[in-house]
Amino acid sequence: MNLAVTAIGRDRPGIVAAITAALLDAGGNVDDSQMSILHGHFAVMLIVSLPGDTHLESLEARLEDVGREFELGGITLSPVESLNRGAAPTHVLTVYGADRPGIVHDTAAALASLNVNITDLRTRRTGSSDAALYTLMVEVAVPAGVENDLDLALNGLRDSKQVEARLAELDSGVF
Repeated sequence: MNLAVTAIGRDRPGIVAAITAALLDAGGNVDDSQMSILHGHFAVMLIVSLPGDTHLESLEARLEDVGREFELGGITLSPVESLNRGAAPTHVLTVYGADRPGIVHDTAAALASLNVNITDLRTRRTGSSDAALYTLMVEVAVPAGVENDLDLALNGLRDSKQVEARLAELDSGVF
């Protein structure tokens, strides 16, 4: 059985250890995960494989205890189907410019229009409030044959949204 486990809350040491202890006690194995701190808030998603005879009610109760102990906003368990990992990332795209609403959407829409899949996304706003700089970094899986169209789309993004956009091919040995 495979589950997605998500948790959010105010960051503090020990959250990952407590969540994974509950999963390990239930016989679980973390297959894939992503964790980050966003404006002082902890966010995690884990894909966990568990034995078929796992008592989900017991695991949910244990994770609720962890949530109370660490004052998390919520921990959820959701059954997920085990899927192929999909296309591996082929490129990294970095977009940066003066902060304004819509940078993530405009970039994601340009990529989606060419069937470019986003495999990882990170953003960061830096600088002062009156001169904030926004940086978006995405790993993407670029399908064969769309490179020229992607270059055109990125040029359009640069011109219309007044951002810098740099696309770099990933070394295939990295992933």
